Amino acid sequence: MPKLVIGEHVVKIPIIQGGMSVGISLSGLASAVANEGGIGVIGAAGIGMLEPDFNKNFTGANQRALKKEIRKAREMTDGIIGVNLMVALSDFNELMMVAVNEKADVIFIGAGLPLNIPKELSLDRLRNMSTKVVPIVSSARAVRIIFQYWAKKYNHIPNGVVVEGPLAGGHIGFKKEQIDDHDYKLDKILPEVISVLKPFKEQFNKDIPVIVAGGIYTGADIYKFIQMGAQGVQMATRFVGTHECDASIEFKEMYLNSKRDDLIIIDSPVGLPGRALRNQFLKDVSNGIKKPFSCPWKCLRTCDYKEAPYCIAFALTNAKKGRLKHGFAFAGANAYRTQKIVSVKELIRDLLKEYDEAASVKIAPSDMA
Repeated sequence: MPKLVIGEHVVKIPIIQGGMSVGISLSGLASAVANEGGIGVIGAAGIGMLEPDFNKNFTGANQRALKKEIRKAREMTDGIIGVNLMVALSDFNELMMVAVNEKADVIFIGAGLPLNIPKELSLDRLRNMSTKVVPIVSSARAVRIIFQYWAKKYNHIPNGVVVEGPLAGGHIGFKKEQIDDHDYKLDKILPEVISVLKPFKEQFNKDIPVIVAGGIYTGADIYKFIQMGAQGVQMATRFVGTHECDASIEFKEMYLNSKRDDLIIIDSPVGLPGRALRNQFLKDVSNGIKKPFSCPWKCLRTCDYKEAPYCIAFALTNAKKGRLKHGFAFAGANAYRTQKIVSVKELIRDLLKEYDEAASVKIAPSDMA
């Protein structure tokens, strides 16, 4: 596999472990991936669940926990560590500053357009810091909006782009009717994003790597998209089936025991469709049964907690801890293909082997669609 370069960070293998929040990817998984030459990513949303005062001091607990997890990851690896943030978080600015101050190598930002940087972050620091900013988008239009805004307001642009297709797990940046529409497949979006970025590369004399995500599962998938012009891939679902994944064994077993029909699209309380594994909790919700809760946090700007049938933060926290009667697991479209729990080292070895096999027979992207 070719190396992936994001600013001054040279990634030995072009694989980014997708940031899975609410405790699924923490320092354990992130450091293991980084040790194998990829980018390990800590999911920041809901990370304060690790702290005893989370319910009473939401913002402080999140900041404290993120700082601890970045430092723990640094103790376990000399590799590249990233942080995944959601623009929709009510404490987005505070968490971004923690990631910057702790010198995370890359900040991946999704669930909204990252247009305005925190006031505490000066333009000079933004342009010169070792921490690189990479937005996660689902369309070429979003890329154009972000890069035009940054170029005009900051005379600076992000250091790369993750373009995520509709096969991703968790919250999806597509309308329900677009998810199965051929015109919104990752194969269609990628060339459009590459085209949109060309003038910005020329204007700033800067390489802007494009990373693809959403449904990437095998080494052959990686080969396909690199042949199409991507510089790397982001994979999340595949890493759930590892010993080092920070989720409970009950969470991982949901993947192991799942069938293709178990993957469903739900209406999330935050106002976006999401892909998850069907279970009794979600069946109850779909049948109109409300899961009573009080909201101590107002953690997401887009959540109408007064009307929501359940608290997604509680549900995902319960799932991470194995209490699946009171929650559910987000998952990508290929989660049902998880057959066993392996080490991160073994998974990376298999992906490299699959990539080499695809490259040796020179499979054309059109043959792999």
